[in-house]
Parts: sequence; structure tokens; C-alpha cells
Amino acid sequence: MDEKRLQQFEKMLAAVQKEYENIVRQMEDLKEKGKIRSVTYQQLLARKMTYQNMLSMYELYDLIEK
Repeated sequence: MDEKRLQQFEKMLAAVQKEYENIVRQMEDLKEKGKIRSVTYQQLLARKMTYQNMLSMYELYDLIEK
């Protein structure tokens, strides 16, 4: 049971990290195009903050390296 739970946690953590990197990449692309005031950019910013908060919680509990 504990092993399965750990595997699920690791899978979730990897997905959160991957999505965060994807969001940052998309924001950089939009920024290069001068679209920082677009709705898409603002939505990505909100999602970035959400994922950043999740990653900060993992760091707070020493579940990932800083």
C-alpha cells in the first residue's frame, strides 16, 4: 500500500513539474510576441501561480529539493 502511494505521489509531482515548465514556456513565447496583455497570457499567469504554490508546498515539507 505504501509503495503504491509513493509511486502515485512521484507521478503527480512529475506531472506538476512538467505542467509548470510548459506554462512558463508558453508565457515566454507570448512575451516574445508582445502579448503580455492578452487573455491567454493572463490565464497562464494564474495557472503558473497555482502550480508555483503547489511546488512551494512540496518544498516546504522537504518533498523536493529547492
